[in-house]
Amino acid sequence: MKSKTSALILTALWGLLAAGLNHSCFAQTGASTKEAYPTKPIRLVVPVAPGGVTDTSGRIVAEGLSKRLNQQVIIENKPGASGNIGAQLVSTAAPDGYTLLLALDGTLVINPHAYEKVGFNALKDFAPVAKLGDSIIILVANPNQPFKTLKEMVAASKTNPQGLSFGTSGNGSITHVAGELLKEKSGANLVHIAYKGGGPAAADVTAGHTPLAFSSASSVSQYIQSGKLVALGVPSAKRSVAFPDIPTFAESGISGVELNSWVGILAPAGTASSIIEKLNREINAVLADPAVKERLLVSGIIAAQGSAADFAQEIQKDYTLYGKVIEQAGIKVN
Repeated sequence: MKSKTSALILTALWGLLAAGLNHSCFAQTGASTKEAYPTKPIRLVVPVAPGGVTDTSGRIVAEGLSKRLNQQVIIENKPGASGNIGAQLVSTAAPDGYTLLLALDGTLVINPHAYEKVGFNALKDFAPVAKLGDSIIILVANPNQPFKTLKEMVAASKTNPQGLSFGTSGNGSITHVAGELLKEKSGANLVHIAYKGGGPAAADVTAGHTPLAFSSASSVSQYIQSGKLVALGVPSAKRSVAFPDIPTFAESGISGVELNSWVGILAPAGTASSIIEKLNREINAVLADPAVKERLLVSGIIAAQGSAADFAQEIQKDYTLYGKVIEQAGIKVN
């Protein structure tokens, strides 16, 4: 009886030891898997059509990131509904680091307020990875208008019963929000005209059909350089390195109009912090490359660098600010 009891105790001890060894091996394998990431190609979902500024910035960074990770970062364009389709796709993807979203501010911090339904929760369904940079926004005017500065434009709008029209790339766009914020902070009498893109809006101002436009630098820089458009200001905290001669709104006496059109990379919520940290580190290294900075600048993006936490904080700030502007202006996109 005593021998049988001893045998049972010994068997139980061996079972516990084997379980412990298996757990140890599993933990070590898991750690190795984390350290080895990535072990296969990564899909970067771009929620816009190929060829624009956002798509171009994603391709530039994906190229550099592929080299640093020794795995291909594959661009997958999923346009539609102002980015909502691509964002929704990533929001439900496995949080394993192999499906990422190239996010732009319009999709993440404007659409949730302007659309009745977007199909994702911007603040809960994603894990910010890294900000890639800011697209430069410029307020431009036709040179035949009787004003050459922002202050003069605001004063002129207040004497015009019908107000001054400003064109943008579309209803609910970041440029539309910029115009509404300017109205709120300056009291300017401005009327929004939504175009199907920044190019057509800039072309109409150049032709004299519309007095003003809020546009990305990529759509208006050539017209500014040729004198076909007058740059009144940039709604950013400081002057653009690409356009150092254009004053900020604050320098022109109108405070509280500070916003950037940014682009960045997000992962599905629940992605391991070790993966987020590695991606952030490698993306920042790509953005620090002078050649990459130059290519982004040519496409209209000023490269950024920062932590995932920095990016998350900016998203939260813009989500709150833009939500208030959109509600006050009554902006709705069907």
